Amino acid sequence: MTSYILALDEGTTSARAILFDRSGAVVSCAQREFPQSYPKPGWVEQDPLEIYAAQYATLTEAVTRCGADPAAIAAIGITNQRETVVVWDKTTGRPLTPAIVWQCRRTADACERLTREGLAPMLREKTGLRPDAYFSATKLAWILEHVEGVRAAAEEGRALFGTVDTWLLWKLSGGTIHKTDETNASRTMLYNIHTHDWDEELLSLFGIPRAMLPTVHPSGAFYGNVTLFGVSVPVCAIAGDQQAALFGQGCFAAGDAKNTYGTGCFLLVHCGETPVASRAGMLTTCAAVLSGERPQYALEGSVFVGGAVIQWLRDAMGLIRETRDSEYFASKVPDTAGVYVVPAFTGLGAPYWDMYARGTIVGMTRASGRDHLIRAALESIAYQTDDILRAAVADTGLPLTRLRVDGGASANRLLMQFQADLSGTEVVRPASAEATARGAAYLAGLTCGFWEDREALRAHFADSTVFTPRMSEEERAARLAGWHRAVRAASAWAADRGAE
Repeated sequence: MTSYILALDEGTTSARAILFDRSGAVVSCAQREFPQSYPKPGWVEQDPLEIYAAQYATLTEAVTRCGADPAAIAAIGITNQRETVVVWDKTTGRPLTPAIVWQCRRTADACERLTREGLAPMLREKTGLRPDAYFSATKLAWILEHVEGVRAAAEEGRALFGTVDTWLLWKLSGGTIHKTDETNASRTMLYNIHTHDWDEELLSLFGIPRAMLPTVHPSGAFYGNVTLFGVSVPVCAIAGDQQAALFGQGCFAAGDAKNTYGTGCFLLVHCGETPVASRAGMLTTCAAVLSGERPQYALEGSVFVGGAVIQWLRDAMGLIRETRDSEYFASKVPDTAGVYVVPAFTGLGAPYWDMYARGTIVGMTRASGRDHLIRAALESIAYQTDDILRAAVADTGLPLTRLRVDGGASANRLLMQFQADLSGTEVVRPASAEATARGAAYLAGLTCGFWEDREALRAHFADSTVFTPRMSEEERAARLAGWHRAVRAASAWAADRGAE
């Protein structure tokens, strides 16, 4: 009798592998970080082989650490950083270029050109997205145009494209499976979310041969078998990290919402079977479903720099030694004394979509100190989340009374309380913050029959911590007014970039 579901969670800065048992408990977990490189300002790259090596190492460690019999693994679920582009040679299995990470802004000018040419409405109608360097299409087009030999390899049928899930599946299967799921496909700006297929007009627009692209399946589906420790194990789920977290938080119905506090912050509001066209800067994207179910959709707001601002305090500024220290130092002062940090290190995401804005600190005085700056950086995560929360409410017309949260920074109690205060809503944090990996596990487990149905998962959502708002309306309004002034300052830098 099988005993476990193995979730592979490949994030932006680290890979994890987690074994779940039938009660939804974590049996074993392993994590490895891998580096990013920044060859030019605004550029972000990773080595695809390092991504795979880190993921395979965690897989091996998680299984061996608890002494699990590989034959007891019922299925594997994969969840991943989205939009990141990997191109490799299908004959050799070697990458043809570094992976271009979702945070990379090298194609910002190309996206501006799409907007100037009046193509934004068509792109939005077909894909639910807007022209932005965040998405995969312009990254892949850039590789085909600028990396020597890739265009020729693509035309010869040797070059394959995939987001990180596809790359991992290809490597795990020994180069026999080239597939992705709809949640990842819907983030490429090449996939039509209404016809549920790669769009020929978009492929022509970006000059991308269809033969490069993987086949697309529902998130919960049989993708094929891979061999682990000499045992054949089925891969029964793939989902982009944010849609996986939506599923892992039990957000199965229209109106359910979650926010993941990871490297970035990602708010998703479930919309059911009807896609909602945003008027407030949100994106329309595919939600995770099981094979045989009708397609479902979500509204999404993406914050490019969430928990990464804490890493910046640690690594670049040297203000803290460990990320968890941010809560201690921030709590030493009652507020930021008027200091605001806008961490637009790679531009601003929803609802602003300013590709050229850059990080800004405003409101500093001679009395401003380290603790104020740390608190302001921490609060910037909540401010950015509040911006997209309010945009989602404007789009759906539904009042948001509860926000489910997960991700590493959700462990910060000061941040979660400030989020509840700032947004005037309950913030619900589950006992386990592993919502992304849990979503991949749930999708795989439901697909292979490890769990009977969604109702069987309800018991897994107990023991949550609830943060209730305590801030007055007057204070909330004043703080938000200050934040929006700070955002305008960050955007003013972008507006003046051509003045030199």
